[in-house]
Amino acid sequence: MTARQEFGSKTTNETRQLTFDFSSFLGSAETISLAVANCVVWSGTDAAPTSVLTGGTAISGGLVTQLVTGGVAGVIYVVQMVATTSVGQVLTISGFLAVVPGQPG
Repeated sequence: MTARQEFGSKTTNETRQLTFDFSSFLGSAETISLAVANCVVWSGTDAAPTSVLTGGTAISGGLVTQLVTGGVAGVIYVVQMVATTSVGQVLTISGFLAVVPGQPG
């Protein structure tokens, strides 16, 4: 199962939490055991797209969060979360994240 999620754009100087909601794919007693994030470039150029991910994932019920930071202005990333559940399901949610220039301080 792969689902798509919408994320708003972020500026290069923001650090933002992205939330991936797996709840509707889980059985009544099923939980998320492990969640792994990945990031690739959809459009534009960034030699190190995984550097947008900062810190580890956090699991709370059917929700998984991941902090994202930096990025290259003008690049659109695909941020993907792969969750493994207590009954062995492997579920994927991904979404596009556009990075825009930071605002002058």
